[in-house]
Amino acid sequence: MPKPPVTPGAARSANGTAGDPTPDTEAVHLSLEVTPRKSRRRFTAAEKVRLLKAADAAIASGERGALEAFMRKEGLYSSHLASWRATLAAQGAQGLAAKKPGRKPKLDSTARQLLTAHKENARLKHKLAVANAVIGLQKKPIRYWA
Repeated sequence: MPKPPVTPGAARSANGTAGDPTPDTEAVHLSLEVTPRKSRRRFTAAEKVRLLKAADAAIASGERGALEAFMRKEGLYSSHLASWRATLAAQGAQGLAAKKPGRKPKLDSTARQLLTAHKENARLKHKLAVANAVIGLQKKPIRYWA
């Protein structure tokens, strides 16, 4: 008995005939496609101040849900606004600027250069003292050695 023609993309059932379309290789390849990862949003100090003013304006409007609608539109959480307000009150607009993460360096570049110069100086002094001691031993007569 001849098999019926099968259209590309149609799946075969257990008896070898074309059945209901199921996810074929094209669909599998599409589902395995990798989407680029979104980067973390970073706000400048000017953006933070602008967003805080807009949030305050939404609160002052007195409309029900105005602040929530603003936060949804901007993609913000209430914790963003709370922490930015606290930072603005404590440190001013300069406190809202982005800071480099991690520990602050203990020494700046000039202090670091000075420290390396002091270490080099101490190393050279030690080397000179050893060389002078060797020269002093070489000057002594051999009779003291025997």
